Amino acid sequence: MQLTGAQIVIECLKEQGVDTVFGYPGGAILNVYDELYKHKDEIRHILTSHEQGASHAADGYARSTGKVGVCLATSGPGATNLVTGIATAYMDSVPLVAITCNVGVPLLGKDSFQEIDIAGITTPITKHNFIVKDVEKLAATIRRAFKIAAKGRPGPVLVDIPKDVTANTCEYTKAEPEKPKRSTEQITEADLEKAAAMISSARQPYVFVGGGAVISEASAELKEFVDHIQAPVCDTLMGKGAFDGTDPRYTGMLGMHGTKASNYGVSECDLLIAIGVRFSDRVIGNASKFAHEAKILQIDVDPAEINKNIMVDASVIGDVKEILVRLNERLQPMEHKEWLSHVEAYARKYPMTYPAEGLSGPFLIDTIYHQTKGEAIIVTEVGQHQMWAAQFYKYAKPRTLISSGGLGTMGYGLGAAIGAQVANPDKQVINIAGDGCFRMNMNEIATAVRQKLPLIEIIVNNHVLGMVRQWQDLFYEKRYSATVLDDGMDYVLLAKAMGATGYRVTTREEFETAFAAAQNAKGPVVIDCVIDRDQKVWPMVAPGAAINEVFTEEDLKQ
Repeated sequence: MQLTGAQIVIECLKEQGVDTVFGYPGGAILNVYDELYKHKDEIRHILTSHEQGASHAADGYARSTGKVGVCLATSGPGATNLVTGIATAYMDSVPLVAITCNVGVPLLGKDSFQEIDIAGITTPITKHNFIVKDVEKLAATIRRAFKIAAKGRPGPVLVDIPKDVTANTCEYTKAEPEKPKRSTEQITEADLEKAAAMISSARQPYVFVGGGAVISEASAELKEFVDHIQAPVCDTLMGKGAFDGTDPRYTGMLGMHGTKASNYGVSECDLLIAIGVRFSDRVIGNASKFAHEAKILQIDVDPAEINKNIMVDASVIGDVKEILVRLNERLQPMEHKEWLSHVEAYARKYPMTYPAEGLSGPFLIDTIYHQTKGEAIIVTEVGQHQMWAAQFYKYAKPRTLISSGGLGTMGYGLGAAIGAQVANPDKQVINIAGDGCFRMNMNEIATAVRQKLPLIEIIVNNHVLGMVRQWQDLFYEKRYSATVLDDGMDYVLLAKAMGATGYRVTTREEFETAFAAAQNAKGPVVIDCVIDRDQKVWPMVAPGAAINEVFTEEDLKQ
């Protein structure tokens, strides 16, 4: 049948099973929005307050479901406002398709009104991108974009379509979408045999889990693997929930703000089994001293990650779930009782604690955990509150912590929470923000109100840029340059002005009451939690130090 380019865009989205898109209209993309209006019963459009909010919402939708998230924007500033969200998705391997529209083909390259080379701008932060100048190639390009976004190590793909292409017509034939296949072509028997031999001969193995285990839906296989080898388990921020955080073998996060048990244990193990991790600098600390007693076995879908940040002794390249299935078939049940007891003793000796009185960041997270029974989807911004959310909420299932890891995007959380709540209407979604982060994209509260989303926004309000101030306090002799936010902002009035419910709390009792009320609310609730500005995230590893040089406030005093 003959369809316009705009009609082809919508039909291709329907082909791919897309039920929700996030975006903001403008002149160049009007043809697409006109068609979207005609299909509003099939594809839900969420109008955000800003295009960056749309990209973060599509990201949150994707992380919480495993599906490809979709965002739309017009040319020029509309397209460039997506850039931070696209980069966030790229750094954390999130499947995303961003569709932008540009000026007509005859106007390209002439500095036309709201023209921008968005394909050129996003080349370093996408798996691939396209500019489609021929309507005959549009359907095939969109289909390819979804395939690339989801295949192997996922990531964002951008499709830029000039406005005249959305108006031109061509023959369209419906096609069944290709289901992405798990990457197995680089898994070799030799690599599996070597990995199995290393695991079988290890006396003090440690399992280190990253976001790749979440992405590949490998939780069941990972538990079976740990049951086989009986080893302690730590994780990255992105790996939360891949292995049950309530399991006694779980020792907490590794790295700069990891637990002492994990940091000491990894520094003493004789085999580190790294599953779906990229050895970020925030995790490994001083690379030359990282896991210096151990051989390292790396399992990852992306060959570019092997020996990139840390030299390894062996690797298996391919889909994490499939590799674990094959390794589990090879491994005999093992016991490492003494080693497990040794690491568990670290966990008992150095538990994660917080002050017994007063309102604190950790108390907020701990209370949220108990009042939600650990069943909420937790979204975070970036900073101290993010680390507290990683440390004090126990993630028993994957896709229940949604956070910007690689890029560390302040302003990410509220948009991502909207995407997660839209995708999971029956779950409680909670965004945990610092006051600095909340200011960056707080306009998206209006989006949550418009969509009647029952999400809860927690502002951990210390009136400063908390993590930056923590570094200034510890490493810059208390020179608090441009980190104080004590300017009289009233977040309760702001919430009410946007149509949300607002509470301000200064005590534990007030927070418990406000949070219980928020859980029963029909629309968005903002809780402004006022805490002391000098609260810090502990433990900590200083920049450039080895992870076993981790210290706490008590260590500093001594």
